[in-house]
Amino acid sequence: MSLPARPRPEGRVRVVHMTSVHSWRDVRIFVKMCRSLAASGYDVHLVAPCAEIRTSEVQDGVTIHPVPPARNRRERAFKTARNVLKAAEELSADVYHFHDPEFLLWAPALEKRAGRPVLYDVHEDVRLDVLSKDYLPAWGRGVAAKLAGWFEDRAVRRLAGVIAATPSIRARFAKHPRCVVVQNFPLRGELAPPAETGRERTGAVFAYVGGIVGVRGIREMIRALPAAGTEVALALAGNWVPPGSREECQQLQGWPQVKELGFVGRAQVAQLLHSARAGLVLLHPSPAYVNSLPVKMFEYMSAELPVIASDFPLWRSIIQGDRCGLLVDPLDPDAIAAAMRWVLEHPQEAAAMGKRGREAVLARYNWESEFQVLLKLYRDVQAALPDHRSVR
Repeated sequence: MSLPARPRPEGRVRVVHMTSVHSWRDVRIFVKMCRSLAASGYDVHLVAPCAEIRTSEVQDGVTIHPVPPARNRRERAFKTARNVLKAAEELSADVYHFHDPEFLLWAPALEKRAGRPVLYDVHEDVRLDVLSKDYLPAWGRGVAAKLAGWFEDRAVRRLAGVIAATPSIRARFAKHPRCVVVQNFPLRGELAPPAETGRERTGAVFAYVGGIVGVRGIREMIRALPAAGTEVALALAGNWVPPGSREECQQLQGWPQVKELGFVGRAQVAQLLHSARAGLVLLHPSPAYVNSLPVKMFEYMSAELPVIASDFPLWRSIIQGDRCGLLVDPLDPDAIAAAMRWVLEHPQEAAAMGKRGREAVLARYNWESEFQVLLKLYRDVQAALPDHRSVR
């Protein structure tokens, strides 16, 4: 039996996004998806863990519904996920859109109970993600990954649609009748460089934006700094994961050359990227990363920054194909240092790389194009309902 629908402003289609893991400010979820949907005429709600917001409030046309953040992984997977689900169901949506595999336990039942489509947004390959979890014993990761993949496959078959963040994830769900790829590319205008002519990047700052994690190359970046030059600085914009890993990195020789900015807003990210000489994306060659498309790489390109990236085959096709950066062994600090020095010693060639990267984003790697795919999926699942509402 369908749940009774609450009144919608001006009869608009109500969409509820759900996450128990990500911040309500998450770039893919809030900045891109929710805000774009609101701008396109949807009545958009986001249920997410949040400590700074106590009651529902509207941000950029999106109504945020906070739930208490989890204190640990177990609480996040069960208590927080159930709280998010309960709050979302009370909103009586026309479309439910969830972003974490924790919800797979309840999502098929929600779709059946509510009589409304439920969409699964797959940010990462859950099997490969489990294999990379350091907190799991090495002997048990393979078994856990297979079980997670088996359960995911069974649950997804009962959902209205799947949204894959990369083509390789899409291949996992090729048999689903409504599986689309919506890649996490940047907004065309958000990180555009200042318009003044004759602008040159000065100094020797190299930027890293995102979660500061060992498998994302933080130790190798710091170890590269002394060999790159005493004037070189590494600017980190993000949180340490886990927080205790910072103390270990403080013991490395290059630590005095590190500038910590912490978690910063989008305007501060843009400011950093417009002053840096190159952006670093040096993920380790783990199964979860070699076929990923990290948003930071495309954000660097969008900001007209040359990229220093891990030499993975998929990334090589982008970086070499668009001639927008340098490829290195992410486990070799000397190779990273050599790439940094090249950028500093060849400013004109580096600037040309940045311009070509920006042109590639404008032409192909942008959110505006990807959003059209998401819109079509929404309209398709809505049209399949006998009482569907159309977006004005």
